[in-house]
Amino acid sequence: MEPVEIIEDGVLLRPWREADAEAVHRACQDPDIQRWTTVPRPYRPEHAHGFVTEMSGRAWAEGTGAPFAVCDPATGDLLGSCGLISIDQAGTGEVGYWTAPWARGRGVMVRATRALARWSFDSLGLRRLVWHAEVGNHASRLVALRAGFRVDGRLRTAHPTPHRGADTWIGSLLPGEVPAPGSTGPAGPGTLAARRAAVFGRPQPVLFATAGAGEIRLRPMEEQDLDAVVQTCQDPETVRWTTVPDPYDRADAQGYRIHGQDAWARGDAAHFVIADADDRYAGSLDLRLSPADALLADVGFMTAPAARGRGYMPAALVALSAWGFTTLGLARIEWKANVGNTASRRVAEKAGFTFEGTARGGVQHRGERVDVWVASLLSKDLT
Repeated sequence: MEPVEIIEDGVLLRPWREADAEAVHRACQDPDIQRWTTVPRPYRPEHAHGFVTEMSGRAWAEGTGAPFAVCDPATGDLLGSCGLISIDQAGTGEVGYWTAPWARGRGVMVRATRALARWSFDSLGLRRLVWHAEVGNHASRLVALRAGFRVDGRLRTAHPTPHRGADTWIGSLLPGEVPAPGSTGPAGPGTLAARRAAVFGRPQPVLFATAGAGEIRLRPMEEQDLDAVVQTCQDPETVRWTTVPDPYDRADAQGYRIHGQDAWARGDAAHFVIADADDRYAGSLDLRLSPADALLADVGFMTAPAARGRGYMPAALVALSAWGFTTLGLARIEWKANVGNTASRRVAEKAGFTFEGTARGGVQHRGERVDVWVASLLSKDLT
């Protein structure tokens, strides 16, 4: 396959040159490139030289890939890497890219990926492009969405390695689905997808609320919380009204902590613990995004026995709901609890939730369907 140059929408895609090695070496010192891609660690000058000469040249010659340097067409400056890292006999190409640290925030890789996609379909006659990224790489996911890819699901990792040890998102793009040059696409700036990619691409925040005369914090679960979580989940009232494992031990608490970290990385949910003024565990509070309705989420919570009756949970629920509406763009947050769980209902109503009724057989609870109360809070309720 003969190397080509592509100029479109303010970017130049061209074959790699030996003179690019210094800039590639400099770019690949970036922590994010080293974290999310498979570049060698540490990345040395000989790695860059081999990439721009032997590896890229071989891919073109053998027709197994089409690696491009992404450059500024006016200055020639290197902006990133974008190309087909593989092409199979069935007409599927896999897209891979990274943006140099000095070129981020300008939409460079979105434009380059669209140009690559158009060329792949029109000139190579490919039938499909696929994209993979490690779960948690929201920046890459956002580029793929803006380039027109449909993120289809998640691939589980069968054999984790120190370099590639997590599940991956997978997306696909078909001919006719590439957004036109200059268009924002379904995940353009200001869209819900873009907003949430920015939120979940950063570390989980700490939220603050006032309960009585004191302040509480909502923060990610830490190692120091595990014993208190175990004690809370062994409490008879917690076992009665929730679906925590019974019996519950420290391994369960550690698994719950990891589950929360994974949910944040996926962008599915935000799991917080409530910490009192002395940073002691006072409860847990989860906001889970609906997979079917982007504007809907539901909440779940439990209070440590020693912290009950202090007003911590209603204050925390208000703070979490406000964050969900303003930061994640939610329109409705739902609360559900087994009929009879009056303590949970009081928390929801104190936080402003409106009781809506009873859903018969609404949830599965320890092997049987049970009736549940339902209440909701709308974004307009907090304005």
